[in-house]
This record gives sequence, C-alpha cells and structure tokens, in this order.
Amino acid sequence: MSQIDPKEIKILSDILALVLEEQQGQSMTALEAIKARARRDGMTGGALKNLFQTLAPDIDRLTAARKATEGAELRTLENTIHTLRIQLHDRGEILNRMEHNLRIVRNNNENLKSQLHVLQNAHAEATHRLGMKMMDSNYPRLMIIFVAVMAGLLAGIAGTQLFHLFYAAFHPVTDNARYLY
Repeated sequence: MSQIDPKEIKILSDILALVLEEQQGQSMTALEAIKARARRDGMTGGALKNLFQTLAPDIDRLTAARKATEGAELRTLENTIHTLRIQLHDRGEILNRMEHNLRIVRNNNENLKSQLHVLQNAHAEATHRLGMKMMDSNYPRLMIIFVAVMAGLLAGIAGTQLFHLFYAAFHPVTDNARYLY
C-alpha cells in the first residue's frame, strides 16, 4: 500500500463525513458503505488506522508545500501588482501631460483662428479699399486717354502741315492763276 489514489481518499472522507451526520439513516448507510468497501479491499481496522496515520504527515507536508507555493505565488502577485501600479501611475502622468499639451494646442488653435479671422477681415478691408481706389482712379485714367487723343490729333495736324511744307519745297508748284487771265 505504497501509493493511495486521491479519488479513494476523497470518497472515504465523504463517507466518514456522512457517518458523523446527525441523521440516523444517512449515518448508518455511510457506515455500511465503509464496511463493504473495507471487506472488498481486504482492509482491517488496524490497516485503516495505519492508513490515516501515514496520510497525516503527507498532508502536513503537502499543506506546507502548498503554503510555500502559495506564498511564492502571493509574493509574485504582489510584485506584479506593485509593477502594475507603478506603470499605471506612470501612464496616468503621461495622460495628464498629454491632456495638458492638448489644452495648450487647443488654446494655440483658438489663438490662430482668431488671428486668421482678424487677417481675413484686414484682407477684405484692403481689397475693398483697393477697389475704391481703382474706381477713384478711373477719372484720371479717362483724363489721360483724352489728353493722349488730343496730343495725337495735334501731332497728326502738325505732321500733315510739315509734310505739305516739305512737299512744296521739293516740288515747285506753278501758279496756274496767271493762265486764267
């Protein structure tokens, strides 16, 4: 009896729990089941006693090993939790910095929008003034055109007279009036 099946131990523990039950019917049935199992496995009362005595130190050793494992897992979990808290704190600081930067960018955006609006208004005003100035300058433009036309006419008349003067100098004209008398 070197190795005991854990399922068998579980079944025996359940049956023993029923033996100690306060209801007489269940207690008697559980006791009969223990007797039947012991007869089937060829186990005596002394062997059952020895079985429990051998299980007790193993259970203590298993419990101690389980507690050590649980302690190591607990320390690992605590370290993990501590690391996660540090990361969470760092990410919270990063988030706060990002929110602060976002507020700054939004303020800059609003300032730029207001500057753009001012510049658009200034551009519209300058365009309006330029249009008004161009409309005001139509009168001098008309005057310049009128003066140019008049100067052209006068230059044309003077040029014609000059042409006739030179033409007459190079081509002598005979006076035909003397032939009329």
